[in-house]
Amino acid sequence: MSTTTELLKGAAELFPDEVVTSAHVRHLDLPSNAGRFALITLDNGHDHTKPTTIGPQSLANLNTAIDQVEKEAAAGEIVGVGVTGKPFIFAVGADLKGVELLKSHEDAHAIGQGGHDVFKRLAGLAVPTFAYYNGASMGGGVEIGLHCTYRTVSAAVPAFSLPEVFLGLVPGWGGCVLLPNLIGAERAVSVVIENSLNQNKQLKGGQVYDLGIADALFEGADFLEQSLAWTASVLKGEISVERAEPDRGEAWDAAVAKGRAIADSKVHGAAPAAYRALDIIAAAKDGDLQAGFDAESQALADLIMGGELRSGIYAFNLVQKRAKRPAGAPDKSLARKVTKVGVVGAGLMASQLALLFARRLEVPVVLTDIDQERIDKGVSYVHGEIDKLLLKGRVHQDKANRLKALVSGSLDKAAAFGDADFVIEAVFEEMSVKRQVFAEVEAVVPETAILATNTSSLSVTEMAAELAHPERVVGFHFFNPVAILPLLEIVRAEKTDDAALATAFSVAKSLKKTAVLVKDAPAFVVNRILTRFMGEIQNVIDEGTPVDVAERAVEPLGLPMSPLVLLELVGPAIGLHVSETLHGAFPERFTVSPNLKAVVEAGKRGFYVHDSGKPELDPEVAALLKQGDTVLTEEQVRDRVLDAVAQEIGLMLDEGVVAEAQDIDLCLITGAGWPFHLGGVTPYLDRAGVSERVNGKRFLAPGVASVPA
Repeated sequence: MSTTTELLKGAAELFPDEVVTSAHVRHLDLPSNAGRFALITLDNGHDHTKPTTIGPQSLANLNTAIDQVEKEAAAGEIVGVGVTGKPFIFAVGADLKGVELLKSHEDAHAIGQGGHDVFKRLAGLAVPTFAYYNGASMGGGVEIGLHCTYRTVSAAVPAFSLPEVFLGLVPGWGGCVLLPNLIGAERAVSVVIENSLNQNKQLKGGQVYDLGIADALFEGADFLEQSLAWTASVLKGEISVERAEPDRGEAWDAAVAKGRAIADSKVHGAAPAAYRALDIIAAAKDGDLQAGFDAESQALADLIMGGELRSGIYAFNLVQKRAKRPAGAPDKSLARKVTKVGVVGAGLMASQLALLFARRLEVPVVLTDIDQERIDKGVSYVHGEIDKLLLKGRVHQDKANRLKALVSGSLDKAAAFGDADFVIEAVFEEMSVKRQVFAEVEAVVPETAILATNTSSLSVTEMAAELAHPERVVGFHFFNPVAILPLLEIVRAEKTDDAALATAFSVAKSLKKTAVLVKDAPAFVVNRILTRFMGEIQNVIDEGTPVDVAERAVEPLGLPMSPLVLLELVGPAIGLHVSETLHGAFPERFTVSPNLKAVVEAGKRGFYVHDSGKPELDPEVAALLKQGDTVLTEEQVRDRVLDAVAQEIGLMLDEGVVAEAQDIDLCLITGAGWPFHLGGVTPYLDRAGVSERVNGKRFLAPGVASVPA
């Protein structure tokens, strides 16, 4: 038994529930009498909704297929070998469920080495090898192709990436070594580091070809037929594939340096994966492939046994699985059909909502406001955004015309909402205003219409208290920018019934949003946690810690932006309003910063000016600040902030604001952009010992978002 077979057999025993991918070998005669050809098809036996993954038994199956074609190639029975996937899927990489189960460095190393041992055999065959990227290709799927002599890609491929760094790994089956040697370090750094850290950006088929990863691009309809014809021409010498030699001089070093700067700007040194990948890319400059493969296997093993990867997989599972089955959502059969939407308000938030409803539901959407000028401005905004989509090629002209026709405005609520099934208000965040709006809307809508509020912090129960039918009122809290952030906090008020709630979840799904059910508690989830987080930062500044020290203190978390830059994005006035709301509810924990109040009263848009291209404390804001004489270190600030967050999350779980800690993390990832390597936040608080220090217990059981014991 070979070492590779032994490695994979041992790994397979650790993962008995693997969805196994087979590697079918079939033979065909290439066009133009180019010779007999062996085609390996990767297929897990399921349709495209369950993409093909690569676990240890799957690797063993590919290894067995290569055994067969290796003998045929050596005997001169075939002229080449191709690898492709089932319809719409090539392969989407290692099976993360198996990675979660690994408990030892040795087992983790075996997975890395096993992948290398199998994939390398494709490059070592006696005949040329071809990868036909026919559909979604990620991670190990991409790397199979990198080991081949030639590659083609379908123009219909919707997603192609090396996403490992995003999750807390490195491309560990050849990606860090082969890709820069194929397309140069700069392009490889873009794919491996920049795209991964840019919320796992995916490439389309045409981009894969333009980057030089694939040697030919064909349309999806007859992709395999065209790829085989091209293969025949290559093997007969009619087509010669020319590739530029990578620049192994200063350009390589500059690309790696650029990658480090990108990693610093995204994770601030807080997560190791990007830096390990860059080290391997840097060393790959000398072209020693085996040394690079060994470094990949070592990095894989180290990272698999680290907390960041486990948090990354946990976060990935939240977004891919839990988000699709929201905890506490009523039976979807109770949902009412929505054929027309009303939006109360025509400001920026309301206009963004109108655009989203029109695009996703494709039903009439009517905006109302207090005067025609505001309504016209709101409708004009929506039409303008549709024109931008048209210019970018995101919609065609007919679709743009249809979408524009769906969005209108009216001063008359009765005319606008008399036949609406779902009406959402997005007016000024003031309880009396919102109660008045709902009273006016209830008087004119059908009895079955759902009334939704986009409030960010106010009580939905109180808002609905004086209505004749409070049971149809639901919180529907979006995050700004609406088109980008996936989270939708769905708030069940005291009298909200299951039909209203089911309709809200149904609409959220149609809007392609991640819906999380939350209790009607002040500021719900994201704003409550962020306000406590920001409040502690503001407290230490008010007490005397310099602004730059307070900001740097939380850099090791690798958050998408610093607290005061976030405040600028949210708007100081909104931040102040939410802190006042929470201070009213929980005065012992939430403060109202006098310095923030002064900044708002002075009409400042934030603490910083950006004249130099980077944020610097605004001298006018500095003059407003009144600070005490208590100066904390960065570590002291960080401890205080994390303790506050851990305490608040513990209290929220005790209050039943959400079903479980997993929902807190899902909210922070999808509503505030908190990084995967933190797992949202609770895995990090557990790993750092903060949870037990503050609450006396972990948020998550050992082995959930951490290495199993």
